Amino acid sequence: MDRTASPKRPPATLYPPTDPFDQRMIEMGDGHVVYMEQCGNPEGQPVIVLHGGPGGGCSPMMRRFFDPQVYRIVLFDQRGCGRSRPYASVEANTTQHLIGDIERIRKALDIDAWMAFGGSWGATLALLYAQAHPERVSALVLRGVFLMTQAELAWFYGGGAGRFFPDLWQRFANAVPESERGDLIAAYHRRLFSGNLQEEVAYGRLWAGWENALASIDHPAVMGDGPADYVRAFSRLENHYFTHRGFLEQDDQIVARAAGIAHIPTRIVQGRYDMVCPPVSAWRLAERLPRADLRMIPLAGHALSEPGIAAELISATDDFRL
Repeated sequence: MDRTASPKRPPATLYPPTDPFDQRMIEMGDGHVVYMEQCGNPEGQPVIVLHGGPGGGCSPMMRRFFDPQVYRIVLFDQRGCGRSRPYASVEANTTQHLIGDIERIRKALDIDAWMAFGGSWGATLALLYAQAHPERVSALVLRGVFLMTQAELAWFYGGGAGRFFPDLWQRFANAVPESERGDLIAAYHRRLFSGNLQEEVAYGRLWAGWENALASIDHPAVMGDGPADYVRAFSRLENHYFTHRGFLEQDDQIVARAAGIAHIPTRIVQGRYDMVCPPVSAWRLAERLPRADLRMIPLAGHALSEPGIAAELISATDDFRL
């Protein structure tokens, strides 16, 4: 493992905005229809972009981390979010379903193998997809590593991160009765799936706001509002996955099975002050992957948009150009 801080070189900048040359809805079965788009070079080097959350959806900015003359950039909205339908649905919505969706997209596009690019939950999904289909992943570019472990969930929803943001933590935790605060994931689950739309939106705002407030060190930590439909979908999906521990067979499964992807060239970009996904997860993963290059970014948090994070991700995709 190569463990380094970000090297001294001019910061990379986002590539210009680009429009899709292909947009379609793909029937995945189980009642789900998934939105998928392709950008860049139709004959280029393929990369699958995996958004965070779960439930975050892809955005036009995600296209701009790749040289459009070189890469065939594939993005999709995971089940239940973005332009995929049914919206906010957790039925037939598990990690295994998402891995199957990625494979269905790959086959539909007649791609033999591709780079997997993702941050936070997107990094989790990229790693699990690679472990399920190692022959289909040519490289991994990961940001803000989240391993879907009980320890990580306890850090963020059990008061660890709250020690650094006690004011925001109080607002998040005190929204439920004291008797339920020992398991905030379960407490919020009851309210996010109550069947009362007003309550689901209100608690969706609190759930999403807690995470968003801690995502960046470049902006004030404020639990803001968001569109009602988005915060409800994001929070329901994320809580659903966390309630079921990512639908994994064992805790720390990704690290335990790291040997199966040890051959894949991997770049890990991690903010030194990431409060959502602390750097220890990226460090533990990199120690198990001999071809991993861990770039620890000083004065950076979790967000994809932070300048140091974004620059290093662009450098990574530039370095992986064939």
